[in-house]
Amino acid sequence: MNQEEDKRTEEPEPDVTNVAEGSMGDEKTGSSGDGVRGSQGDVAPMGSQSPELPDSPSASTWLLRTGVQAATVVVVAGLVFFLLGVAQRTQWLTADGFSGGKDAAVSEAVGGEDKRYICPMMCTPPSTEPGRCPVCAMELVEATGGGGGDGISVTIEASARRLVGIQTAMSKMGEVNRTIRTIGSIDFDESQLSTISAYIDGRLEKMYANYAGVKVNEGDDLALIYSPQLYTAQTEFITSMNSDGKIGRFQISGGDLNKMARENLTELGMTESQIDQLGKSGKPMSRIRIKSPQSGTVIEKSAVEGDYVKTGHKLYRVADLSSVWLMLDLFPDDASAVRFGQQVEAEIQSMPGEVFTGRVAFIDPTVNPKTRTVRVRVEIMNFDGKLRPGDYATARVTVPAIPMDQVYDPALANKYISPMHPQVIRDEPGRCPLCDMDLVPTSQLGFASEPLPMQQVVTVPRDAVLLAGENSVIYVETEPGRFEIRRVTVGPMNRQEAVIVEGLAAGETVATGGNFLIDSQMQLAGNPSLMDPTMAPSYSPGPLELPNTSPVMLASDAGKTFDRTYDAYFEIQCAMAADQSPPPVALNTLIEGLQELEMSAGVPDEAQRRFTTARRAAARMVGSLETAREAYRGVSHAMLRAATVARGPKTAVKLTHYYCPMVPGGGGDWMQPGGDLQNPYWGSEMLTCGEVVRDMAMPFNEIPSIARTVQ
Repeated sequence: MNQEEDKRTEEPEPDVTNVAEGSMGDEKTGSSGDGVRGSQGDVAPMGSQSPELPDSPSASTWLLRTGVQAATVVVVAGLVFFLLGVAQRTQWLTADGFSGGKDAAVSEAVGGEDKRYICPMMCTPPSTEPGRCPVCAMELVEATGGGGGDGISVTIEASARRLVGIQTAMSKMGEVNRTIRTIGSIDFDESQLSTISAYIDGRLEKMYANYAGVKVNEGDDLALIYSPQLYTAQTEFITSMNSDGKIGRFQISGGDLNKMARENLTELGMTESQIDQLGKSGKPMSRIRIKSPQSGTVIEKSAVEGDYVKTGHKLYRVADLSSVWLMLDLFPDDASAVRFGQQVEAEIQSMPGEVFTGRVAFIDPTVNPKTRTVRVRVEIMNFDGKLRPGDYATARVTVPAIPMDQVYDPALANKYISPMHPQVIRDEPGRCPLCDMDLVPTSQLGFASEPLPMQQVVTVPRDAVLLAGENSVIYVETEPGRFEIRRVTVGPMNRQEAVIVEGLAAGETVATGGNFLIDSQMQLAGNPSLMDPTMAPSYSPGPLELPNTSPVMLASDAGKTFDRTYDAYFEIQCAMAADQSPPPVALNTLIEGLQELEMSAGVPDEAQRRFTTARRAAARMVGSLETAREAYRGVSHAMLRAATVARGPKTAVKLTHYYCPMVPGGGGDWMQPGGDLQNPYWGSEMLTCGEVVRDMAMPFNEIPSIARTVQ
């Protein structure tokens, strides 16, 4: 005991940590009493073994140190949270990470905090986050372009252009055809269809064609019929051949009696060869063979052996399937472009991939009141028997995109065609071997004898045109990356191309892919777009391009109407140049004259179409001066084009084409009979702004002498 106590008194004083650990150990091992049990079981008071911690200098130091450390942690944590709040408020720190560093460089490269994402269809407002449109589910694209600053264009960088897939194509001048596609069905050629009926009462003893589908030739036996009535008629015929012509009290020529008996046998169904054979044999027969009147296929059998039939009872139907009809349903506007003899391509449902050709044989002159379609019949040769009546078919008819008076078909040029069977085409006049009608020259049906000049129209890829209701716009790339909106008038379209009637010239570059994204950028920039293109230009810049043609001098009445109409146009031009709205009398004279010219038979068709366009535009000139100036350009363009086709005596001598580049929307064209330039688009504001484009007076040697005297 003494040694152990000495050792404890010699041990150094433990540090605060050890004391604390010792205290924890004493608490775990000690009893609930006030002392600590020693090794011998003695209990000593706590104060006699070690001092209390609060009274120890080392314990005070530990408590102070711990408090300082805890306070430091709290202060640092508060400072960190404060700085995070400041960073978020200043957008230095975002939900996607820090805005600085590499991300900041990328963000700055693509536009920094101006980066926005838009829906290509503009379903929702722009978003600052990428993703998909919640309305149409299309991928949001980055708003990469900006307005061109002129209010009608947008500029897109080359990198962004590649990203959104913008493609371009060039408008061109050329000939365009459109394809009319429709459905139809194969039917029997009714001109090659026969019904065999019983000529007399009797009983069918034998049916040689005993099922539908059997093929027969002309003159083949179809059935054997027993008839007492026929036997009596044959007896009368034989008797008439040996008779002296006396019947009772009546004296009749023997020749007449024999002729009457022969006609009676013919009406009972006997053929000429059968009657001749009866005359040679002199033996009447009570049975007669019914023969086929044509070659073909039995498509219907209406009686069986042993049936008693009455006169007129249908026995067979025989159809010649060497030619069939393709019955088509066309809309009235499509039917008006189709003509007799035109070639049609058809693909049969049961034989996909194989194309059959035929020619139009009939166009119904009426419109079906229920379906609002026109029935068109096409005759197709079927020598191999592949075409089966009742089968469905899809047909294609190729017609000019712009209606023409004549079309060129090499197979019909300088030919003669049957008016009932268009497959019968001959080099020389004659008769149709099928219907025995005179062949008619194809020129009477609208087929040209020589190739026609190409139909020159401005076309663009169909994808380049954006359509919404009555609005049609395209985007023209005037400079690299600069796309300008243009209002256009769209004509006929096919699957690849669209005809641009007004608003675009040949050789301009238009956007074909990504143009919806360009339109979205125009909307974001507040510029005119497809939704509201009223402020967009509607004509290509530069004077109206006119072909170099020799106008036709109109006859007296039509020529006078032509000059009177253009005089009214000149009067309206002078009034607008003086800042006055069009005089009502002059405007009415203009509209009435245009209407007369478009209905006149002496005016060429091309000029008639231009006068129709001018009349519609002139009808919009009623109202204020601003309204009249907006519609005046359309009137001028149409009448300028008409003047290249036809001319009156006065306009043949004096007519000048002017152009002002300052008119919004691509400049403005107009005409004057000569004299000083007077701008009708600006009036007193810029009266002399413009230039002479072309003197449209006809050459002196082409002007008739009566027109040269007109001043």
